[in-house]
Order: sequence, then C-alpha cells, then structure tokens
Amino acid sequence: MKNQEPEFNIKDVSQKLFFQDEIMTLAKGNSPYLLNKSRLVYPAFFNKIYMIQPNLKNSELIFCIYLKLNLTTKEIATYTFVTPKAIQNRKNRLRKKLSIPSDVDIYKWFNNL
Repeated sequence: MKNQEPEFNIKDVSQKLFFQDEIMTLAKGNSPYLLNKSRLVYPAFFNKIYMIQPNLKNSELIFCIYLKLNLTTKEIATYTFVTPKAIQNRKNRLRKKLSIPSDVDIYKWFNNL
C-alpha cells in the first residue's frame, strides 16, 4: 500500500491565486515557511520529485520551488542572498541529481512535472 500525502484541494480559482501569491511572497522573503506551505499547495509536485529522487535535502526542495515559480537566476540570488554564480552551480548540481539532460530547459522541466 502506497503512503500518500493528503491532497490539498483548491476549488476556488481566487483561493488558488491567493495561495500562489502567498508562496511567491514567502519565496521573495526567503521565509522558513516556504517549504511547508508549498507542500500543502503543490502535493503532486512533491510526490513526483520524491519519485525521481527521494533523498533531496530540504534546501534542494526549496530550490526546486524557486525553479517551479519560474524565478530567474538573478531573482533567486537576490532572495537567497547568494551570488548568481552560486545559483547557477546549484542548478547544475540539481540537474545531475534529478537526471535532467543539459539540453532540456530546467524551467520547462519543472513546469511539466
């Protein structure tokens, strides 16, 4: 029997937009609540990530959220207080861990999950 995370159903479009805006605000503020809130709003996304690589650290999962939100390297660097080069290195390491081919756009890959 498969252990599944409970689904967080959002039926009202305005409520869904509210949660997406809240996640974006948490991301921009580099909030410690970003991961937990994202798990509630995007449970299917996290299930798919765990199926591909179950051993990702929380910091790597948070980085996945930034990529899912389509934030640029510069934006992620600004929000997380690191250099754009460090973000580019993190993208490359994450590509290897998740087996994302180098010719695939990483943002499209996360959006297609």
